[in-house]
Amino acid sequence: MQDSLTLTIYLKLIHSINKSLNQQLKKVPVILAIESSCDETSAAICADGMILSNVIANQTIHEAYGGVVPELASRVHQQNIVPAVQQALLDAKVSKNDINAVAFTRGPGLLGSLLVGVSFAKAFALAKNLPLIEINHMQAHVLAHFIGDNKPSFPFLCLTVSGGHTQIVLIKDYFDMEVIGQTTDDAAGEAMDKTSKILGLPYPGGPMIDKYARLGNPDAYKFPEPQIPGFDFSFSGLKTAILYFIQKNVKLNPNFVQDNMADICASVEKRIATILLNKLKKAADEYGIKDIALAGGVSANTGLRQGLLEMGAKNGWNCFIPKLEYCTDNAAMIAIAGYHKYLKGDFVGQNIAPLARMPL
Repeated sequence: MQDSLTLTIYLKLIHSINKSLNQQLKKVPVILAIESSCDETSAAICADGMILSNVIANQTIHEAYGGVVPELASRVHQQNIVPAVQQALLDAKVSKNDINAVAFTRGPGLLGSLLVGVSFAKAFALAKNLPLIEINHMQAHVLAHFIGDNKPSFPFLCLTVSGGHTQIVLIKDYFDMEVIGQTTDDAAGEAMDKTSKILGLPYPGGPMIDKYARLGNPDAYKFPEPQIPGFDFSFSGLKTAILYFIQKNVKLNPNFVQDNMADICASVEKRIATILLNKLKKAADEYGIKDIALAGGVSANTGLRQGLLEMGAKNGWNCFIPKLEYCTDNAAMIAIAGYHKYLKGDFVGQNIAPLARMPL
């Protein structure tokens, strides 16, 4: 009898707590965020600027092709989008009825992949009569720094590096951003991926180079640093130099790559990192800014992260690097960007369409 009474009291307490949480959720904006710009399907829930869940469904189908196949990516997004959203709701312990707005990546990205996320967001918002919030994928990478407590102060500089973009961005406010430097050809992530192909490493190449680099000597081989004016970058010449270096040494020793994989990867990683960081320092010195951030998929690279911290310590910078889960494509960064647009009342209509190219 006493056990039954205890269980009844316990269940009433749980019901009371859940009711209280639901009442609190109704007082704050709860945002569902969708990210589908490339080959990761992601959904997240944000309540009053706090990330409650962040679900990422990766696509392994592209490994057999050595790169992302756009048509296959969009098909897998169609398979993953509903389960990802459902899991995000479950992890956040909220229901569809708790959602106040839907944020989604409009661009830039693969058009077919974007179309899946945009279509789902529009359908969900239409069915629940909710406002829509369009998000620029590259702005979201920058705004990932506003997840959690350790946030940069405006203005700050952000080095945004990914498979398709390499930019130095001056951030004056949440959505007041200016690109002051960018690549004139390949992005840093592309340079790593192409180097990994030259070395015969499996896709994705960036993490493989990072893995081998941890075991190698970064000063074993010297690769050139492009002399590009201003704050812009170039990686096509470096890629060619690496190709010729490998071809020359393989002629002398057919096992050169296998025998020196760790040293090659460490040396390539160091050169790419120094190209990026030297330009960043030049920009920081010219603008007199001490809050320096790193963002994008390549910001997960160990050598680049360590290099920024070391340069920051020498120059008195306040360095901001996202958690690894917020470096690669994810819906949490879409959610936090959506939250700040929600506060501004910045919404779009059902006639919105994805953009493969979308200026910052």
